[in-house]
Amino acid sequence: MKVLLAEDDLHLGELIVHLLKKKGIDQIDWVQEGEDAYDYAMAEFYDVVVLDWMMPNGDGVEICRRLRQNGYRGAILMLTAKDAVQDRVTGLESGADDYLVKPFEIDELVARLKALARRTFVPLQEEKVSFHGFTLNRTSHTLHRGNEEIFLTPREFQLLDLLVQNQGQVVPRETILDRVWGWDADVSMKTIDATIKLLRKKLKDDVIQTVRGVGYKIDQSME
Repeated sequence: MKVLLAEDDLHLGELIVHLLKKKGIDQIDWVQEGEDAYDYAMAEFYDVVVLDWMMPNGDGVEICRRLRQNGYRGAILMLTAKDAVQDRVTGLESGADDYLVKPFEIDELVARLKALARRTFVPLQEEKVSFHGFTLNRTSHTLHRGNEEIFLTPREFQLLDLLVQNQGQVVPRETILDRVWGWDADVSMKTIDATIKLLRKKLKDDVIQTVRGVGYKIDQSME
């Protein structure tokens, strides 16, 4: 199970992550601001998104509503200290699938996460994505131009897939580092630039654009 936790309280966030990992849920991304929760949820697949009600830069209700308005269909669980009936109604009406009042037992949180994850909220990510004459297959991790297969390393594939998922948008180098290598990896920005250079050689096309001082992008394909 892959979970996104949005909780601004440092101590509580660390505790929840620690306890969930002890319960066997070890794929957890943790953010502390609402805007980050929105960006992560729209860019990645999560079995469940856990939103704290009160967060800086977008509270849980606001973020939940924005996700639903923009077509997000994944499971969302709201965490809050508010336990009035109207608060529960507000949370559910914003698009949340479940609601858990603080303080709570970790076993109850795990049970609710598992129950939500068992439901079919999100269709499998599209297996094949076409862009600028290329076809990227997420199941077989392959890239083709027509009948020609272009061999990519796992890192190259991850990086290209990230750019393809965000066609038309600039992906900052910091985001690439976080999503492809992880912040704790002993990798410099030069490694990202070198990987982009190798990708460009393999694509033999000016598909990946450099946005100086920010990152990289692939223009929206007309296919």
